Amino acid sequence: MSHRHHPVLIGGRRRPWLLAATAVLAVILTACSDGRSAPSEPRDETGAAAPTTVTTTGSGSDAPGSTGDAAGTPTTPATVPPAPGADPEAADPVRVEIARVDIAAPVIPLGLDPAGALEVPTDFAEAGWWTGGPEPGERGPAVIAGHVDSTRGPAVFFRLAELRPGDVVTVHRADGSVAEFVVDRVEHHPKSAFPTDAVYRSTPGAELRLITCGGTFDRSTGHYVDNVVVFAHRR
Repeated sequence: MSHRHHPVLIGGRRRPWLLAATAVLAVILTACSDGRSAPSEPRDETGAAAPTTVTTTGSGSDAPGSTGDAAGTPTTPATVPPAPGADPEAADPVRVEIARVDIAAPVIPLGLDPAGALEVPTDFAEAGWWTGGPEPGERGPAVIAGHVDSTRGPAVFFRLAELRPGDVVTVHRADGSVAEFVVDRVEHHPKSAFPTDAVYRSTPGAELRLITCGGTFDRSTGHYVDNVVVFAHRR
């Protein structure tokens, strides 16, 4: 079981990002390098984006910044059972494996930095799970991010963009349990137009988002210009 504080239900949905979204979180992590001058080769890229306050259309959205259910009526935790196939509570992720693209890596917890952006793993061989969201297997979108490469070569999510619908992602959890997810789609988005609502919006079942950098490498900035986002659902 996770040792983090589980957020209360507001408007009938779990809102793990509520406090973060109401703070100054208008920063998407577009910069993945460590601040040195642009390298001659791509390097140090994660592409993980922080949850941001967004403008939504429709009263029932559960994206950051939303304040209620479709009817606008708060409900109590007892009236919102976990969706079929979702764990009411789950242990923290410790490892992610994707056999078809030879990904097998430890998963560490990630929070937000002082600027409100998602922290990044310091080890290019590790992936990181956003602790402000659900654990993989709980109801909602769990988010795991990782570097695509470094000056030393490919990193943990170097082959993430090769995933296709139907591929299986296996997440091992701290209590020895396993949650499996099936890839629905792989999307590429400019970092200037990161799909915050689609990535962080609450879902009725257990889902997973995997994020890294992609697209063209801009040598003038030392960063890739796009994000690769994998959407998957609980198997």
